[in-house]
Amino acid sequence: MKGVLLVNLGSPESPTAKDVKPYLDEFLMDERVIDVPNWLRNIIVRGIILRTRPKKSAEAYAKIWWEEGSPLVVISERFTEKVQKQTTLPVALGMRYGTMTIKNALQELVDKGVDEVLLVPLYPHYAMSSFETVVVKTMEVQEEYFSNIKITTLPAFYKNEDFIRVLSERIKEGLEGFDYDHILFSYHGIPERHIRKSDPTRFHCKINGSCCNTNSVAHNTCYRHQCFETTKKVQAYLNLPDDKISNSFQSRLPNDPWLKPYTDFEFVRFAEEGKKNLAVITPAFVSDCLETLEEIAMEGKDQFQEAGGGDYRHISCLNDGDAWVSVMSDWVNNWEKEGVLP
Repeated sequence: MKGVLLVNLGSPESPTAKDVKPYLDEFLMDERVIDVPNWLRNIIVRGIILRTRPKKSAEAYAKIWWEEGSPLVVISERFTEKVQKQTTLPVALGMRYGTMTIKNALQELVDKGVDEVLLVPLYPHYAMSSFETVVVKTMEVQEEYFSNIKITTLPAFYKNEDFIRVLSERIKEGLEGFDYDHILFSYHGIPERHIRKSDPTRFHCKINGSCCNTNSVAHNTCYRHQCFETTKKVQAYLNLPDDKISNSFQSRLPNDPWLKPYTDFEFVRFAEEGKKNLAVITPAFVSDCLETLEEIAMEGKDQFQEAGGGDYRHISCLNDGDAWVSVMSDWVNNWEKEGVLP
C-alpha cells in the first residue's frame, strides 16, 4: 500500500525562550546546517548562539504567532488535510525539527498499512541544509525503525511547469492594485561553501557570473542555480521586464560568507536609488513562517521605509492555496497510478 509523507522545517512549541532553545539546538546542531566539526559546532551553538539567541528568536516568533499555533505548522497541517481530500492515499505530515517528528509521521503511515512511501520535502530547491537533510534524516529513521518500507523521494521542483504556474499566479494576484517599481525575489541564504560542497564535479560551481548559466550536472544540486532558474521562469511566465526584478538572499549567520546580494542590504539600496514601491516574494518557501512573516513582511518593510522607500508589499507564499493543493495532489495521484514523478 502506498502513502505520502510531507515534511517541512518545523517550529518551536511556543514563542517562549524555553521552547525555542531546544528547537534551535536541534536545528543548529544539524551537521548539514552548520557544517563544521562537531566539537566546533558545539562551541558555536551551545557555547555562543544558545546563550542569547533563544530570547531574541522567541520575541520574533511572538510577533507572528497565531492563536492556533505556529503559522508554519498550522499552514502545513491545512495543506496536508486538503491534499488528503484529493487523493485516496494516506497522507502524513512530519517536521525535520521539533516534536512533530518524521518518525511519528512514518509510524502513522505504517499503522495504516503503508509499505511504500512518497517522501515530499516541502522545499522547491535543493540545498544540503533543507532538502538534503530531510532526505537523510528520513532514510536514517527508515533504516532504524521501518526497514520493511520502501521510500521514493519527490525531486526538487523549482522549475516544474505546474509549480511555476501556481507561483506566478500567486505573485500576479499579490501584485494586483500595486504600482511597483521593483520586484525582489528573496531566497533563503546559505553559506557559499554549501554550494561548493554540493557540487558533484568539485570544480563547476565558482559562484560567479557564469557557472549558473553553463550547463552542468552540478545544477541538480546547486541551490544558487535553481533559485535563479525559478526567477527566470516566473519572469517569462509573467513577462516581467529585466530592470524591474532582481534576486537576493535573506537570513545569515555572521562571520561567514553567504550567498549575495543580501536582502537587507538591497532594501536600503533600492530606497537610496529612489525606488518607492517595492514588492517582495520569497519563493524558497511554500509556507509562510518566521523568515517570511517577521523578517520580510515586518523587518523588511521597516528597513526599506526607514531608508526612504515608500509603499512595500510582501507577497505571501503558496501556503494552502487551492491551486497549489491541486498541483501536489496531481503529483501524488500520478505517482500512485503510474509511478511517475514530476
